[in-house]
Order: sequence, then structure tokens, then C-alpha cells
Amino acid sequence: MQIASLVNFRDTGGLPLIDGGRTRAGVLFRSAALNALTEEGLHDLAASPVGVIADFRTGVERGMAADRLPVSRPFEIVLLELLEGALPQPAVGADGAVAPEAFATVLSQLPTLGELYVRMLQHGAETFAKLARLIAASRDDAPTAVLVHCTAGKDRTGVAVALMLDAAGVEREAIIADYAVSQQHLAGPWADGMIAMLTSMGVPITAGLRTLVTETPPEAIEQALAWVDAEHGGSAGYLASGGLGADDLAALRHRIRA
Repeated sequence: MQIASLVNFRDTGGLPLIDGGRTRAGVLFRSAALNALTEEGLHDLAASPVGVIADFRTGVERGMAADRLPVSRPFEIVLLELLEGALPQPAVGADGAVAPEAFATVLSQLPTLGELYVRMLQHGAETFAKLARLIAASRDDAPTAVLVHCTAGKDRTGVAVALMLDAAGVEREAIIADYAVSQQHLAGPWADGMIAMLTSMGVPITAGLRTLVTETPPEAIEQALAWVDAEHGGSAGYLASGGLGADDLAALRHRIRA
């Protein structure tokens, strides 16, 4: 299934499970923000099994690029704000401009992607558990599939989807590959536009910043999953630490596994 004009969109169905079989199609989708959907894209989304939009963006991000949604049928919008993964906002002066030294300070404090993901995990267990419950509650007899997104659909969305797939028993190599392919999906106009926007603001584009904004190196999600393994014995244990009960975990696995 495709949704016209929706960047970094894909169904997580068809991934191999550790004990054999594949993940179920039409249950969990992922993408970048829906702010640039065309009329064709709106029609495609309305015709899809998606009924729940889980948005990890902050209020500032949503205000800058509000999602476009079809009006032909209702969608449940669930705000799961995560600060980690949002672009840092340097202080703005009285004239509305950002001083060069402010950029220098922000850039000097940028973490690696792997470090960012670990920080996200340290503070986000309850938020990720809420997403798991949304997926667990989806059904086949109504458009209740979950589409999860942030801005690029690579960091907050990437960690979230990796957790869901890992808890369901997807092969680790397949989880890493699903995360990493976002870089290909974002390459070109989307990535170029983000870099151009930062350049127009006077932000010096370092290799580290380019990675944070546009790339998905496998080692980043590997670091995140290694932290989950070390601290919680795996994603199921991590989600339980955020309040996901055994029944909801079983329902999550049932929904994702074909």
C-alpha cells in the first residue's frame, strides 16, 4: 500500500519472526509528518485501514507543520509528545534573530543518535507503552490500524517501531534494516529541504548535525536496543516498566504477528 506524497511511509507487515512466520500487514504503519499530504494522498489515507494517528511531535512542531487529514471519515489523533528527537531550539534575541554563538552552543551539545535514543528510552517508557496499547486495541473489522509518526519518521518513530517489533518477536536484523531504510526514503528533496532550511537560518551543517537530521545509521538503533536488553532484558520488559500489562502485551503480539 502507498499513500501519495507521504514521505518515509511504509507498512511494517511482512517482517520475519524469530520463531517463523511474518508480521501482519495492515496493522502498524510508520511515516514522516502528514503536513504535506496532497489531495491524492488524503484520498489514499481515507481508503487505508489506518484509523489511529499517533504523533510523537511537540506542540511547537505541530504548530509549524500541522498534519493534514481526510474529512471523509474520522481519525483518532493521539498525541504522544517526546522532546528527545525534536530539533533543539537555540535562544532567540529581541530582534528575532539567533546569535551565531547560540548555534555554537547548541551544536557543541548535540548527542550522537545512539545517545539521543538512549535518553529517549530513559524517559519514554510510559509513552511507548501507550503506543503499544493503541496497537493492541486495533481490530480487523474496522479501520483501526495505527500510523505512528514524528517529523521525519526516523528517530522517535524509529525507536518506537523497533520496540513494538522487538516485543512481538521480529528478528533483530529485520528490525535494524527497517530502521535503516528511512535514510533512503528521506534522501533527496526532503533531506535537501531540511538542510536548506537550517542553512538559511545560519546553522553550520556539520557531519554530526547532518546525521541527526537526515540519516539512520544501523549502529544507532543497535545502541538503543542494546540498552533495552541490558536494562530490561528486552523490549517486552521495557514496555512493562512503562505500565504495559501482560494482557496488553499478549494482544500486541497477537496483532503484529500474522
